[in-house]
Amino acid sequence: MTAASTTAGHSSPTDPPLDWPGKFAATRIVEIIIIVGVLATYGRHLAQTLEQRAVARGFATIARFFGTVKCEIILAHIQRGLMRAVALERILMARAMRGGDLRMLAPLARSRRAPAAQEAAEGGQTAGAAAPETLTPAQAAAAQAADVGAGERLARRIGRNEPLTLDTMPRVEAIEAEVRRSPVGRTIAAICLDFGISPMLCNGLFWTLLFDAIGLHRGSASGLVLEVKRREARFNKEEWKHPGLELAEETRDGTLQMMGFCVGDPPVWPIAVVEAQGAAVAAAATGPP
Repeated sequence: MTAASTTAGHSSPTDPPLDWPGKFAATRIVEIIIIVGVLATYGRHLAQTLEQRAVARGFATIARFFGTVKCEIILAHIQRGLMRAVALERILMARAMRGGDLRMLAPLARSRRAPAAQEAAEGGQTAGAAAPETLTPAQAAAAQAADVGAGERLARRIGRNEPLTLDTMPRVEAIEAEVRRSPVGRTIAAICLDFGISPMLCNGLFWTLLFDAIGLHRGSASGLVLEVKRREARFNKEEWKHPGLELAEETRDGTLQMMGFCVGDPPVWPIAVVEAQGAAVAAAATGPP
C-alpha cells in the first residue's frame, strides 16, 4: 500500500504562512496604538467621573495637572485629547493597512541661530541689510508677506495661551490636520497634556513606555514634564480662590488613594467618589431639613 492510497479522500492541511502579511506587520504602530488606547481609556473615565470627582475629596490631586479647577476648561481639554487620540489611531491604522510602519527617529537637534539672524529677529538691522527705501518692489512684497506670516504666528501663539473651552474647541478636521503634520511623539505628548497626565498618576511600567514612545518618535517627554510643573505652579496661584478645596496629595500613596488607580491600570471608582455619591443620595432621600 502506497502512501498515496492511505491518504485518499483526505486533504492535507496547508502549512501556515511563515510571516504576517505586510499590512499587519506594523509592530511599532501596534505599540503606539496600545499606548494611545490606554490614555484614551483614562480620558473617557475622567470625563465620565469629573462631576463626581469635583465635589469629592482629593479633586485638587487631579486638577493641579490641568492648572485649574474649572471643570468646563478641564472637560474641554479632555474632549480635545480624545479627538487627538481618535485621529492618531485612524491615521496609524491607515498607514498599517498600506503596509507601512513607524521608524524610531533621533530627536531633532535645535539649531543655533546665527548672530545676524538673531539680531534681525529682535528688530535690529545687520550691516549688510538693505534699508527700506532701497528695497525693490519684489523685496518689499516679500518683506510684507513675512510680516503678515509673523503676525499670524503670533496670533496662533496667543490663541494657544487662551483658556480652551467647548465653545472654542477646534473642529475635527483641524485636529486631524494637526495630527497628520506633527510627529507621533509630539501628538502623544499633546494628548497627555490634554488629559492632565503626570508621572505621579502613572504606574511605573506605563510611564516608562510612554516616556520612550514620546522620545523615540520626535516628541519631548522632558517638555511634557516641564509643562506639567508650570501648570502646578499656575494651579497653586488659583487655589487660594477656592478655600474649600482640599490640598493636593503630594505622596504617591495619597495620590493612589484619591485616584483609585494608576494610569496604565484598569480604571476604578475611588473611595472618595463613592463616598460623595453616597452623601448625595442620602441628602436626596432625606429631603430638606
